[in-house]
Amino acid sequence: MSLRKPITLALGLLLAPLLADAQQRPQVPRVGFLVPWYGGLSFEPFSQALRELGYIDYKNIVIERRSAGGDEGLLRRLAVELVALKVDVIVADSTPAALAVKSATKRIPVVAIAGDPVGSGLVASLARPGGNITGLSILAPELSGKRLDLLKQALPKVSRVAVFWTSTLTAEAVGLKEMQTAAQALGVKLSSLGARRTTGHADALAMAIKERADAIIVFGDDPLGAPPVRQILSLAAEHRLPVMYDRREYADAGGLMAYGVSVPDVFRRAAVYVDKILKGVKPADLPVEQPTKFELVVNLKTAKALGLTIPQSVLLRADHVIQ
Repeated sequence: MSLRKPITLALGLLLAPLLADAQQRPQVPRVGFLVPWYGGLSFEPFSQALRELGYIDYKNIVIERRSAGGDEGLLRRLAVELVALKVDVIVADSTPAALAVKSATKRIPVVAIAGDPVGSGLVASLARPGGNITGLSILAPELSGKRLDLLKQALPKVSRVAVFWTSTLTAEAVGLKEMQTAAQALGVKLSSLGARRTTGHADALAMAIKERADAIIVFGDDPLGAPPVRQILSLAAEHRLPVMYDRREYADAGGLMAYGVSVPDVFRRAAVYVDKILKGVKPADLPVEQPTKFELVVNLKTAKALGLTIPQSVLLRADHVIQ
């Protein structure tokens, strides 16, 4: 008798338990996490929130983290790469990342963190997103006016403010309009210096200096167009220009102040959305959530270097004071 049949039978008996176990073992979900530029401030609270929900990376979930490093072409390629990996859900940090993912897939659920999800065409409406995309909006137009108001409270003598923003995005246009309204009430002359990407911000800084601006406000939902922070802060310090940003990490880097949506809080909420989608909820059934937590950061070290004194009333309102 040929030995082939007994050997085949023996192998079948040995492999049967392993095959049965593989069939019974649930597949580990994979989550794509796409950022155009910065990712540290957003990824850590996101992964921590997942852990609190019971997800441990490389144990019962796999997170495919990708960063484009400011390269718009690479951002689109990374979106295609995540789709090719057949991840279960993709988290897209910012409007450019969400738009890149949207062009790459109509099937994979997407949790987008964007300035204006409706205006940018990501979703049909906040209440009824439709399609495969939902997420969290970081658009709060009233923040722009509040940002200028806080700057004026911190620096009462400011009368001319240059505003850097990304002129290609609808969210920033809405925010600028709110800031212009606030400027009229505060008696501040506003110079709108919209830029289309990082190179434009260098020109905007030169224009702000030429127009003798007392301070600069930088805001926007386009990390690909984010200004070269340290370069701007260095030049601003040289010309003794205080700079206010919309994100805490810029104040940490040396900006005088920052006021905006709490990025860690937004990404903790993004983890909740991912959990719901992995449990079977469709993106179309998850309304886009609007921001509820904001933070004011003041860098006293920068204020001292610029020879400025921040009123105690402003410091008492700050969520974080950098000494």
